[in-house]
Amino acid sequence: MNKPMRFAIIGCGAVTEVKSGPAYQQAEGIALIGVTRRDLEKAHDYAKRHNVAKVFASPSELINDNSVDAVYIATPPDSHKAFALEVAAAGK
Repeated sequence: MNKPMRFAIIGCGAVTEVKSGPAYQQAEGIALIGVTRRDLEKAHDYAKRHNVAKVFASPSELINDNSVDAVYIATPPDSHKAFALEVAAAGK
């Protein structure tokens, strides 16, 4: 079996809690390994409830971590472009 694609979430809030998150948790071939959000206390709570190994202190730390293969941007739409450009620059 191939190694799973390791992904992390920027903005682990309501959307990832009830919409896309459950599907990603059940999908084969991927593994959620990290999260971050503005409120780190809430990020730690999310990580604990969803068995996520790492909470990153910032989006840049998450994006530039070598253990992260792909990034799910689940933030308000007006922030998507800046994060997407940073993710692309990191080759993810």
